[in-house]
Amino acid sequence: MRFIDELSLAGKKVLMRVDFNVPLDDNGNVTDDNRIRAAMPSIEYAIDSGAMLILCSHLGRPKGKKDPRFSLKPVADLLGVILNRDVTLAPDCVGDQVRALVEVMKPGECILLENLRYHSEEQANDPGFAGELAALADVYINDAFAVSHRAHASVVGVPEFVKECGAGLLLKKELSYFKKAMENPARPLVAILGGAKVSSKLGAIENILQKVDKLIVGGAMANTFLAASGFGVGRSLVEADLLDTARSIMARATKRGVKFYLPVDCLVAEGLGPDFTVEAVTSQEIPEDKMALDIGPASITLFEEALRDVETIVWNGPMGAFEVEAFAGGTQALAHAVGASDALSIIGGGDTDHAVHMAGEKENVSYMSTGGGAFLRLLEGKELPGIKALGRCGARRHGE
Repeated sequence: MRFIDELSLAGKKVLMRVDFNVPLDDNGNVTDDNRIRAAMPSIEYAIDSGAMLILCSHLGRPKGKKDPRFSLKPVADLLGVILNRDVTLAPDCVGDQVRALVEVMKPGECILLENLRYHSEEQANDPGFAGELAALADVYINDAFAVSHRAHASVVGVPEFVKECGAGLLLKKELSYFKKAMENPARPLVAILGGAKVSSKLGAIENILQKVDKLIVGGAMANTFLAASGFGVGRSLVEADLLDTARSIMARATKRGVKFYLPVDCLVAEGLGPDFTVEAVTSQEIPEDKMALDIGPASITLFEEALRDVETIVWNGPMGAFEVEAFAGGTQALAHAVGASDALSIIGGGDTDHAVHMAGEKENVSYMSTGGGAFLRLLEGKELPGIKALGRCGARRHGE
């Protein structure tokens, strides 16, 4: 696999898959441009290299139909402002009109194709659709880490039809940081996993156990481990079918010498509403009629101590129902602890990203990944389909 800065782009039509799936308000204005700005190094590199740049992305879930609510026009307008140049929004992503626009492009110009998911063939990885996209370009660049775990036409289909392929600078950065954290980390290495369900992160836990020195588990998924340890957890969310699995994970952690941290106390209430009384109890004393909704003050202290002497931190998932102010304290405290650490810190997942922003610690972590599902797949030790497709393209070219 090669990267964009290893390819000759001058005078070539470059199709670049980016992730412009940004939030819009009711008036169609972009409310968070982080994903757009994350792609800017690759976009500017291609333009400065004299490429004719064709950007493609999805936005929202239009379900295979043209829907003005999911048009990329607001993105094209904002991108033009950021680049300080005209960015044309194509009327579609394939078809005669698009081909005509691309045909008259000049070096240094940039167009943005309309929403890929206006066509159901995108998510179906339809070869005909992928071939139409590929026919627009001489070179294909994937700079959309966040969708590289998806076997979609613009991610894995297009590289089958284009002779020259490469990864963008954002994708290069994502893979570089992940390699630093998981393949050859400075130790001690600690992983922090939170969120709702053990089942959604079981693969990650299984793989991480082979690599980390410490594992901190919080959020609702900790309830399953507490229940597996013999504690009553009241009405808390528990995956009863994974209790044996949880016991096995803890036993393997002990056998490998991995320090396994669970909440020693938690904030409980009858529900998330403002009328319910919130109290801190030990993990052994969760009332039968209440549920654990955040880690408690003793757990915060314990987790802060666990982070004190580490060299590498990987974090995915909040410590509680942080979207409700009463239960945001644990996640916020952990964000401050990670931000204050001198360790290499890598944050992945939308909720965790949002929590770190809320805590004002964005500038104090080493790297915030742009992908949730893709990040989790790497934590599972699996190859991303988008990366594999670039590798096949490179191998094919090398063979020629």
